[in-house]
Amino acid sequence: MNKTTIAFFGTMPYDKATFNEVNEEYGFDIKYYTGNLSHDNISLTRGADAVCVFVNDDLNAEIIAELKQNGVKMIALRCAGYNNVDLPAAKATGITVARVPAYSPHAVAEYAVALMLSLNRKIQRASWRTRDGNFSLNGLMGFDMYGKTLGVIGTGKIAKVLIGILRGFGMNVLAYDLYPDHAFAEANQVRYVSLDELYAGSDIISLHCPLTPETEYIINRESIAKMKKGVMIINTGRGRLIHSEDLIEGLKNKQVGFAGLDVYEEEEPYFYKDKSDKIIDDDTLARLLSFNNVIMTSHQAFFTREATSNIAHTTFGNIRDFVLGHELPNAVTE
Repeated sequence: MNKTTIAFFGTMPYDKATFNEVNEEYGFDIKYYTGNLSHDNISLTRGADAVCVFVNDDLNAEIIAELKQNGVKMIALRCAGYNNVDLPAAKATGITVARVPAYSPHAVAEYAVALMLSLNRKIQRASWRTRDGNFSLNGLMGFDMYGKTLGVIGTGKIAKVLIGILRGFGMNVLAYDLYPDHAFAEANQVRYVSLDELYAGSDIISLHCPLTPETEYIINRESIAKMKKGVMIINTGRGRLIHSEDLIEGLKNKQVGFAGLDVYEEEEPYFYKDKSDKIIDDDTLARLLSFNNVIMTSHQAFFTREATSNIAHTTFGNIRDFVLGHELPNAVTE
């Protein structure tokens, strides 16, 4: 039997190292490409059984139709989100889509806490100052996390780990979820409330819901106006959960006191790339980067050794199960 061939797009050095190590167990024939999948390089998928893509690959209907023409049978997402895939088009062409539903909930939850602490205690600013020989404490005052209220939108695996960490800090927790886990809430002293009550009662709001038509721009001018003045907003989920222009307005009028953003709604041209020798021509992104009470990182909350190994194992497991005709628990459907 011929080896299964995988066309791997958006390859970073750490991807290649991790996937090659895990592939010793699976024995796939992997063709690595550094560019994101697009019309310009889709010819590279000819002869591949599967394509392996990440969050910034746009698998629209035209791309999927070309994949079908090239003989591709499976789209293997090495990520949890799938809003970048035209699922009806995949279904119509008979291409199977599978994802990695969880990498390491601890990785993302711990990173969200790191953003909170860094913003609150002004760790970035303090570090820059002391490197320049400025040991003044002016402008660096933070607040005790103990006794404050966390508002969590979405209570999946990541949010539950986050809640456990911050309950350890002595924080109160409000939560909103379309499908509340009341047993978890009772065991962890979490109170499910309406979105309006969460907005009004939270000192820190952390986003852990999927991106859907209902949650797109859930943080906007109207919702920000309902929040406590000086609220901290953390987003380690999806960029389009926040309307960036409305967030900037909230930062300017000080309704929003801090923002920790590991994602951005128009991140694809920038994130995971070295743009240090170029001018950032996205005015919204440049404006966000100009605030000293904003920390913005390049979608790295997942990025731990454990998480990347989990991603590789689950991705290859999905492909193996598909090739062998086994049930696909991580298949994505409409």
